[in-house]
Amino acid sequence: MTVTVTQAAPREDMGTRVESLLRQRFDLHCENAEAYGSEFAALWRATADHALGGKLVRPRLLLDIHRALVPSADDSATMAAVDIATHIELLHYAFLLHDDVIDGDLTRRKRPNLIGQLAAGAPGTSEEDSLHWARSSAILMGDLMLSAAIMGFARAEVSAPARRRLLDLVEQTILETVAGEHTDVALSHGIIASDVDTVLTMSVYKTATYSFSLPLRAAALLAESSASAEATLQSVGRHLGLAYQLQDDLLCVFGDHRTHGKDAYSDLREGKETALIAFARSTSTWERIAPRFGSPDLSLQDATAMRDLLRECGAERFVVGLIGDQLDSVYTLLSEAELAGEISSDAARSILVSASRLEGRQA
Repeated sequence: MTVTVTQAAPREDMGTRVESLLRQRFDLHCENAEAYGSEFAALWRATADHALGGKLVRPRLLLDIHRALVPSADDSATMAAVDIATHIELLHYAFLLHDDVIDGDLTRRKRPNLIGQLAAGAPGTSEEDSLHWARSSAILMGDLMLSAAIMGFARAEVSAPARRRLLDLVEQTILETVAGEHTDVALSHGIIASDVDTVLTMSVYKTATYSFSLPLRAAALLAESSASAEATLQSVGRHLGLAYQLQDDLLCVFGDHRTHGKDAYSDLREGKETALIAFARSTSTWERIAPRFGSPDLSLQDATAMRDLLRECGAERFVVGLIGDQLDSVYTLLSEAELAGEISSDAARSILVSASRLEGRQA
């Protein structure tokens, strides 16, 4: 079975093209999995169901910037960008699978995640057996998604020099993301002392590097932009990604879970070391937050009381200020890069649209 990217009308939504290619990729994997038994094929189908239907934030960012950097790109260049954007989404889902195992999460996007679905339908002799099987399946599928993404980057129809640079970029991205996750777990268990700077650095590595810097740098690489332009976009991506993660931290505690789709107060229940918590630790209010922080059986009443204390001690205001700082840095970097001729006004405007979506984000 050959996977192809269908040529589309110029105005077709790029997200649709990525979604179509993702479906083709999963159809091929599901077909190949049949040779290894019905259980394995069913696992691939369940994975496809959960991987498809996301917001495609990362692919859309890459394709929007690539189109702005190369408005006259021919079909082959556009299809190569779509292909790479698709494999960035596979990389994202690989990280999500591993993240759900590490965090012990059973839901995502307002429904059971892959682990939750598998555990609920597993024929295990006990709940513990079913969960172990489901989590093991998620780890293995995460490994396969990671492998599929890397092979996709290696097979991209780009020049040999561009492929080498792309693979170097992906390798560094995976290294930094894993380092960030490793630090995150260490922070949650008190192995590393929590402070604001450590938490922010962790967030840059864990989230910003692959969610924003990777798509922006890949777009610049495909557009054959200058090294200085790529470096600027890397910095822009780090600031955007950090703002995005800080928004997530705020939403989990202060947002409406019916809108953002996450478990209400899950960060407080899991004892997650966010910038909110790192700041609160430095205040006298912490002694009233600490006793219930990280309690698996945290009640709604205790969680809302903790939320109010985080607001009272200034943690919410502090993180809102940090988000503003990150977005200000984005605006400054883009303005300077545009004046220096590093990136076009269209590219700067396209990134600013992405930045504007972060302000007041509810989901």
